[in-house]
Amino acid sequence: MNALLREARFLLGLKSVVAAMVALLALTAVAVGAGLVEVARQEAVIARIGPQQASDVAAITDWVSREKDPGSAAYYTFHATWDPPSDLAFAAIGTRDVSPYVLRVRALGLEAQLYEGEIGNPEAALPGRFDFAFVLVYLAPLFVILLFHDLRSGEREAGRLRALEASVGAPSALWGPRLIVRALGLFLALALPFFVGALVAGTALWKVGAVLVVVLAYLAFWIVLCLVVARAARSSLANAMTLAAAWMTLTLIVPAIGHVAINSAIPLRQGMELGQTQRTAVHRAWDIPKSETMDAFFRTHPQWRNTAPLGEAFHWKWYFAFHQVGDEQAGDLSRQYRQGVLARETWSERLGLVTPGVATQLALHRLAATDPAAQIAYQDRIRAFHGALRRFYYPYLFEDRPFGRADFARAPQYRAAPAIGSWPLSLLAGVLLTTALVGGVGLTLRWRDRS
Repeated sequence: MNALLREARFLLGLKSVVAAMVALLALTAVAVGAGLVEVARQEAVIARIGPQQASDVAAITDWVSREKDPGSAAYYTFHATWDPPSDLAFAAIGTRDVSPYVLRVRALGLEAQLYEGEIGNPEAALPGRFDFAFVLVYLAPLFVILLFHDLRSGEREAGRLRALEASVGAPSALWGPRLIVRALGLFLALALPFFVGALVAGTALWKVGAVLVVVLAYLAFWIVLCLVVARAARSSLANAMTLAAAWMTLTLIVPAIGHVAINSAIPLRQGMELGQTQRTAVHRAWDIPKSETMDAFFRTHPQWRNTAPLGEAFHWKWYFAFHQVGDEQAGDLSRQYRQGVLARETWSERLGLVTPGVATQLALHRLAATDPAAQIAYQDRIRAFHGALRRFYYPYLFEDRPFGRADFARAPQYRAAPAIGSWPLSLLAGVLLTTALVGGVGLTLRWRDRS
């Protein structure tokens, strides 16, 4: 304990080290604050949905109740869906930055509606939002390098190394406490602002613990890498340059190459292309015989085959039928898109086995339920709700039932699912495995030097 206190006093006397830790603390605090502000903004948007939805439905109810036309009710009524942020979303915004978390749908073709949400520019989001995950993955390693690149070489270049090691007896009595104090300082600079943010957000205790474990694992990797590089007994400048190159390679170059390779190996049709496929089928229905559309519809919905036949005049059931057929024609593309997104996520996790930064970022996104899998799950809930809407409206449309004020109250209501998140055990194991491999290299070099 005395050795730790000695090193703590020594560290506080180094203005550059103190400035670095204060800077990391400030950056983390700003990132956590920005995440809390973004989550509060999203929650405010979601909170406005209910009153707006009630107002819109009330206006449509007053109008439709006069004619009791089920087609008008189904066509003009929007039904709100939303995906509330998790209690950890402030730390890792993830896909919520570029994917819609609020979507109002009608009982029309769904595929086109799924990708009409108001989203940000994906290209502008490529570097990642400035949140806790960004600071940890991209900036924290630079501070580790700053504090550890000259841990031993700095004393050697100042001519104090032999005297310091002689004064404490065993070298481990000097470098062990110094390493622990600096590592603890970096950990606290990251953990304290995060902990405050978690208190404000009401984050579950197990998630707080999981994030701190991820932080420790990622810091451990970079500290071990710094120690291994320092084993070469080169100058502090050479150590810094080597570690800076490692940072650029592991956090920027390899992930970028991996991202391009994964996207090339697993090409995806864009969501707008799926919507276009559905719209093309819808527009084509106006140019072909109604019987052709209805035959295609009855193949998947035989329960409506014996309803009244269509005449020459417009009928809502034909209109909704060709929207259903359009969705079914885009169904294969939609399933391929879903499978492709999840396949890319799987390969990104495999990339994380050799790039701790990728693994750490994906781990935080999984804990925060802001990963692509969470977005796909939201789309699945929308699909299930949209299916319930169709099943609700179709009896009115195909059996020519009147649709009155009381029927609006019987329409399905969307129920949002809480975002829970899950333990990223495989990703965390990848970081620890990479750390162990780097540490093994260091031990091998040490053993070779002694022999």
